[in-house]
Amino acid sequence: MKEKHIIGWAEYLDIPDWDIQRIKAKVDTGARTSALHVNNLKELDGGQVQFDVVYSHKPPYETKTVTAKVLKWAKVRSSTGEYRKRCFVEATISLGGVTKKIEITLVCRKKMLFRMLLGRKALEKDFLVDVTKRKALSKRSPRKKKKLTDS
Repeated sequence: MKEKHIIGWAEYLDIPDWDIQRIKAKVDTGARTSALHVNNLKELDGGQVQFDVVYSHKPPYETKTVTAKVLKWAKVRSSTGEYRKRCFVEATISLGGVTKKIEITLVCRKKMLFRMLLGRKALEKDFLVDVTKRKALSKRSPRKKKKLTDS
């Protein structure tokens, strides 16, 4: 049996396929699929979509324009209980030394603190969630120290 990595209820992860580093994700074992906040979702020819990944929640908003192959369009029930048609794409994520392909739904999460939800299909086989921890596998970025001045 493969050893599972223990993660916290919130982690930073990378999406190397899209050249995105350190997107803040909330681990959500109640959600089956993962969801990512995007703007400007456009259907393209050849079964593809183009969208802007918004990976900051404060202005100035950091975005990255991405083109991806559509896996499917399906109705998904949101946390409010409403069904909405969402686009599903596949991407490789990297978290704590684990790199794997997952399905991601593209949605507007502008009112949410986390740009991404990591659902249980992405967690299975590789991760266990310790709800008492936050960023168990994610290293924090070094903060700039403020200089103290004598007055």
